[in-house]
Parts: sequence; structure tokens; C-alpha cells
Amino acid sequence: MESNHLTERLPAGAYLQAAHFGLQDTAPRDALIGMHARVENCEPSAWEHPDLTQTYGPRGAVYVLPKRDLGIFTVGRLPLDEEQRRPIEQAADEICRLLGGEERRGGHPDLRTACASGRLILRWTTSALYAREVPRPTVDFAEAHRELCRRHVQAFGPTTPQAFAWWSSLSPRDAREVWQWIAPELLPVDLAGRDAWILATEEDAIRSTRPAPVARLLVASDLRVLGQDRYGLFVGPGMRRRSRLHDSFHPHGVVLDGEIAGAWGRRGGRFDVLVEERLSGEQREAIAAEALSTPVPGATPTIELTEV
Repeated sequence: MESNHLTERLPAGAYLQAAHFGLQDTAPRDALIGMHARVENCEPSAWEHPDLTQTYGPRGAVYVLPKRDLGIFTVGRLPLDEEQRRPIEQAADEICRLLGGEERRGGHPDLRTACASGRLILRWTTSALYAREVPRPTVDFAEAHRELCRRHVQAFGPTTPQAFAWWSSLSPRDAREVWQWIAPELLPVDLAGRDAWILATEEDAIRSTRPAPVARLLVASDLRVLGQDRYGLFVGPGMRRRSRLHDSFHPHGVVLDGEIAGAWGRRGGRFDVLVEERLSGEQREAIAAEALSTPVPGATPTIELTEV
């Protein structure tokens, strides 16, 4: 959690640093709530910061990320084989032709695929999706892949090539090859009896991990930092139920002292929070403070907290 700035918040306005690993924005304004979990005094307009952008990123999900890193999250997940890249570029050519230099509403059936070219960005208002052509990123092809892999390892380490393949949407073969490109930068570790790796430069930081905050309300995609694969150790497919309270109305996670202790959902500014244990006064106050300080555009947050 510390690498993702989920143990200690960044200073106010540090939105680019908060989006360093990309913030998934699949559900309405998830990226904004993810920023709130990482940045002090997060503003409702934070996701629209002029140095941030949106596009389809890893696994075809909408992401908010720094404009300067667009090439890492797009070109960095292109297939290594030139022939496999050709249909992606053709789809981008067609969509750019249809856009005609304008931002246009509506999704093209190949838009998710074409965004990997780095030539298209999005603006998702939760009620409509807009696409616009941008200049092709100038990032080196191989370096974009290496840097995407580094960020995966830093964000989710200890991790594995298999987890990187799933997260990046690269084929297992391509993911293993890219992994080997940064192998000299990695340090093998044992994680609950399984082989895993971290960035060697992160060893001291991992060994000196700070205590978890009393409470965080994490959106569903952020729960992946706590392990979502079949072992519960690594990032992986699906949204593994980490609490018996998770359901379609409460898809997100309540984290107390670094452990998932419940679930929450939101409709507008109303937070419905369920926890599996008796709360101390400090914990109850911390959960309420997290919810009531969330920057919900156009609404004043309220909270219903239930101990189940």
C-alpha cells in the first residue's frame, strides 16, 4: 500500500504523483476517489487536472494518468510482434479519419484496441464518452514496455511475470520477454512460499514499511494491491471477494489497520458502509472522516455505517 501512497497521503495538489501507476476509472469517478485516498484535500475537479488525461489502458479499462506517461500506458502494452500491431494501427487510422481532428462523442467498436497506439485519448464524463486524436507518443517502443513493467512491479510487488501479463494485457510470451528485459533490476523474494520479485531499489522501502492508516475506503480496483489472484497474493483477474459483505451494492473495500474489514457502496453523495467487527470510537471516527471528506462532484457526502 505504501508504494501506492495509500498509507500516508501526498501533499495537496500532488495529482500527477498519485496517478503515477494509473488510476482506473471504470465506475463513475473511481479515479477521483482513488486520488482522495492518496492526496490531502483532494478537490472534486482533480481528475480534470490539465496535466492528466484519460484513455483505455491495461485490460481495456478507462484510466486517468499523467499526460507525460501516455506512451508508457499505451505503446508499452503493444504486442512485440510487428504483424500483431498492424490491426491496432489500422483501427487507429480509421478512427482518427472518422474524428477528423475533432473531439467526438460515441464509441467506435475498435476504440479500446486502437487506444493502445497512443494516438487517441478519452474524456469520460460518466454519462458520455468522447474521443480525440493526439500526436503519437515519442517514447521509445522498448523503453515504454520496460517502464510499464517497472511500474507494475513497484505498484504490485512482490509480483510475478504471470501477474504482469494479466495486468498489462500483454500475451504471456511477450510479458515474459519484457520481464527479462528488466531482470537485472529485480530482486527475487519468497512470498508465502511462492517465488516473486520486487524492484531491487525498493528493498529498503519495503523492509521499513510504515504502519497502515486507521482507515481507508478503497474503490474496488484499488483492492488489487492487496492481492486478487487465486492465492490472494498477487494482482489478478476478477474482483475476488475479500469480505462476506461484498456484493453488487457494496463493491468497494473498507480497510482498517491494513486489513479488509468490510465493504461499501455509494449512490451520489451517500456512502453505505458495512463492517464485520465491532468498531472502536477511533475507527468509527476515522471511517466517517474518510467518507465525509470525499470530493463527490455536486453532492455533500453523508454516511450510513453499520456493524454487521
